[in-house]
Amino acid sequence: MIEIRIHGRGGQGGVTSAELLARAAIADGRFAQAFPSFGPERRGAPVQAFVRVDGKKIRLREKIYEPDLVLVLDPTLLDIVNVAEGLKEGGMVVVNSAQSADELKRKYGWPKAACVDAGKVALEELGVPITNTTMLGALLKASGLLGVDGMREVIDERFGPKLGPKNYKALERAFRETAVA
Repeated sequence: MIEIRIHGRGGQGGVTSAELLARAAIADGRFAQAFPSFGPERRGAPVQAFVRVDGKKIRLREKIYEPDLVLVLDPTLLDIVNVAEGLKEGGMVVVNSAQSADELKRKYGWPKAACVDAGKVALEELGVPITNTTMLGALLKASGLLGVDGMREVIDERFGPKLGPKNYKALERAFRETAVA
């Protein structure tokens, strides 16, 4: 089973990212679940979402405390939240950052890191700094969990004919530009 924890801020699309990833995994013939963890948070407050993907039924129904992968939509969280808390040995942190993966890995002591300047990609491809689908491209590159093509249908369904292709283009570009260390 692959367990993924997503860190973002309210309104950035972390919950949507989790849902899209789980739906794509299910379409790929696997079992998956996605769920958020938030209380009375407001827009801009730190939030988490979780995804599990497996080849067999998933019976767990709890938060992910020891993720294989951590996806960070907002780099400002790195200095206020220990995003790598509980990261499994050999796990990876995938970050929206203009810094290099090597710099982040050294600075925070992560075993593996991947990064892309998703804010820049989102602004150039979508016209807004919402990085959720962009960061899914980074996650796919870093993990090999699914192929990029597996996301097209779920993105088009979720965002419709106007925004779907733009979001998919941002995902593809982030996939190409993601650096792994």
